[in-house]
Amino acid sequence: MTENASGVSYAAAGVDIEAGETAVELMRTWVAKAQRPESVGAIGGFAGLFDASALRGFRRPLLASATDGVGTKVAVAQRMDVHDTIGRDLVAMVVDDLVVCGAEPLFMTDYVCVGKVYPERVAAIVKGIAEGCSLAGCALVGGETAEHPGLLGPEEYDLAGAGTGVVEADALLGADRIRSGDVVIALGSSGLHSNGYSLVRHVFFDLAGWSIERHVPEFGRTLGEELLEPTRIYSLDCLALARAAEVHAFAHITGGGLAGNVARIMPDGLTAVIDRASWAPAPVFDVVGAAGRVARAELERTLNMGVGMVAVVAPGSVDRALAELSARGVPAWVAGEVGVGEAGGEAVTLTGDYARSS
Repeated sequence: MTENASGVSYAAAGVDIEAGETAVELMRTWVAKAQRPESVGAIGGFAGLFDASALRGFRRPLLASATDGVGTKVAVAQRMDVHDTIGRDLVAMVVDDLVVCGAEPLFMTDYVCVGKVYPERVAAIVKGIAEGCSLAGCALVGGETAEHPGLLGPEEYDLAGAGTGVVEADALLGADRIRSGDVVIALGSSGLHSNGYSLVRHVFFDLAGWSIERHVPEFGRTLGEELLEPTRIYSLDCLALARAAEVHAFAHITGGGLAGNVARIMPDGLTAVIDRASWAPAPVFDVVGAAGRVARAELERTLNMGVGMVAVVAPGSVDRALAELSARGVPAWVAGEVGVGEAGGEAVTLTGDYARSS
């Protein structure tokens, strides 16, 4: 094979190594802010390092692991050309899965796949991830940026993340702890969070024909601003709640909706009865339903309907739980109760009609 100075190069194939290196330099400051005392080393290594000697203080530490993405919400970020919040969504989807079992999130890694590396855009995405890690109390110990020309368009990207947490074995939360008479406390969502965006985009953009810049009176802002509202990160709030009250289980309300996700933590023979009248969903849920003529049942199994996390607590801990969440600025309310279910019955039952916003 002969060499040809003017022959094909990696850059000619669509991969810009120098742009990737520039992106790493731009994100370095943000990653440095998303650290914990156990973080070892700096950005740029082949693997992220975390000092596990802190686990010596545990009697029987269980490591918890979760991985997720943000789905088609990235299409909204691309349409808006706003990229510094989508990373917070990524962190929320991972760490709020970890905390469900009572695990403290320790560290995350991210994967950003782009059609073309625009260094400032990649740095903005990672900025959001780093900010999310800071809000979640975990470290961002590493990641990967991959350029895939031909697979993704120049303006397209996707991202995913994985996280690790730790929980003491005898503090593990879940179905085994739930008892009849326990109380279901709902923690309010910040909006749509990061699920159901294929339905939401289809309704607003394909069926209703709305533009991303459309001002929606019910939202008090543009459609794009509403759709890009970052997912609430509950991890530190849930950990504080578990210290302050007798929490038996958490459920992260993501794809599958409120009933579908609470059902995942309900033990056989028990059922959670949740009263819709205990809260008023944010206007975005009504607007999606009206604009797309989407039935309530479909909305409820696709969207969170205003509840981002559920805590199942002992009846004697309700007041302490609500006080703790209020002090932390998390909207929360009693939404239902756990009782003995019928054989073969539903694990979760939603009753009544939603309250209306004043």
